[in-house]
Amino acid sequence: MDYETVPAAAFGHALRAISVNLLVRDVLAEVAFLTEVFAMQGHRASKDFAILVHAGQPFQLHADQTYGAHPLLSLLPESGPRGAGIELRLHEADPDQASARLGQFPSAILLQPPTDKTGHGLREAVILCPMGYAWVPSRRI
Repeated sequence: MDYETVPAAAFGHALRAISVNLLVRDVLAEVAFLTEVFAMQGHRASKDFAILVHAGQPFQLHADQTYGAHPLLSLLPESGPRGAGIELRLHEADPDQASARLGQFPSAILLQPPTDKTGHGLREAVILCPMGYAWVPSRRI
């Protein structure tokens, strides 16, 4: 699928099983973080919307203002972190490389440095992005 040109309805019809929409204060800043730290591919990035792809799986970023008529908008904090209680797990993303790239984003927080979780057979880190979401890059060990 060409994410740069696919019509919105065709993109919507192509989504399967589960999809993720993240509401963010600044779409372009979040795209910069995700593409640089996790080497994701960004498509159609604008101040209102972007499609991101990790390991072949697309997900979407929407700016707060695009949810004007959505009931979720009234629950969002005006400041501070978002996403408490959810981990966004990025399987097949190297936690050591992702952690090393954080220097370009001083407001990102390394909550857990790369650690071998032998019980799960994964090496993972926990990174709080500038928007406050917990991203967990992991790879098999």
